[in-house]
Amino acid sequence: MYIGLLHTHNLLRWLILLTIVIALIFAFTGWFGKKEWTKKDNLVGLLLTIFIDLQLLTGLLLYFVSPLIKSALADFGAAMKNSDLRFFAMEHVLLMLIALILVHIGRSKSKKALLPVVKHKAAAIWFGVAFILILAGVPWERAFF
Repeated sequence: MYIGLLHTHNLLRWLILLTIVIALIFAFTGWFGKKEWTKKDNLVGLLLTIFIDLQLLTGLLLYFVSPLIKSALADFGAAMKNSDLRFFAMEHVLLMLIALILVHIGRSKSKKALLPVVKHKAAAIWFGVAFILILAGVPWERAFF
């Protein structure tokens, strides 16, 4: 179960990164180009939200079956002194949870705004900050397995 969840989590990472880059391209070109908000803008935001929600579910399941996390939780004080254990037990989870919240805020604000330029601006800002947090929270040394 652990290996399957790990591979699913890894695959979703790439789907999220691809989708958020596309969403940011659409948002910034729409914002600065003063373009209309289209179905594709809405769809890419929806896909990003779906993928990041699925990532949360697989990540939570992974958190509770991971031998690395079990080791960290066995002695949390010692784990906080080990940068690898601390990263997976706390930092990764916190950064990704905040990024998920920001994606949801961006999706909501872009849906509720009345003017297309405001929709694009909201998506660009909120998804952009989420993207930065995602980049900071990805364990890049494990990115290609």
